[in-house]
Amino acid sequence: MLRVGLTGGIGSGKSAVAGRLAALGAVVLDGDKAARAVVEPGTPGLARIAETFGPGVLRPDGSLDRAKLAGIVFSDESARGQLNAITHPLIQQHIQAAEEAAAAAGGPDTVVVHDIPLLAEGQRAAGFDVVIVVDVPTELQISRLAGRGLPEDQARARMAAQATREQRLAIADIVIDNSGTLAELDRRVSEIWADLRSGSARKRN
Repeated sequence: MLRVGLTGGIGSGKSAVAGRLAALGAVVLDGDKAARAVVEPGTPGLARIAETFGPGVLRPDGSLDRAKLAGIVFSDESARGQLNAITHPLIQQHIQAAEEAAAAAGGPDTVVVHDIPLLAEGQRAAGFDVVIVVDVPTELQISRLAGRGLPEDQARARMAAQATREQRLAIADIVIDNSGTLAELDRRVSEIWADLRSGSARKRN
């Protein structure tokens, strides 16, 4: 089994790359989906978040009010650290179970891609056979986020809460420049998939 870490800043198009790899045959494990699963109503994760940040982060139906929680943690590094201390171990357990299931089903030739937005922040790059970073210029990130309806000040705040572009590139074995066309992205992802399948894609260090 080949374990691949996939990351990129908000608005980089990482999810688009993950979708293309999945279509080509990779087993994609989505860190965002795992993050949602571990804070569903009734989970220990949600109970600890409510205990730490107060009942105001819960909706009337008992589910997590993500907007309220984001408003707290994106502007407060200490609060963000508290949240990560709760969720990161739970997410890791959830994903590890999914990876073991994928390996059992697919055998030794399985390519498992871990779609992890905060891979650089968590300092987990060494745990993967290959790390792929989806990269775009900062202003293009902001432009894309504006296209989703996110004001520039909020976009910059969310970007500031993530690793810098330079920090992500520092952990990359493979960089996907996603500042071009969709056709260019398709071509690049297909090339990388061929390298992953052949075993020629390996860590630089």
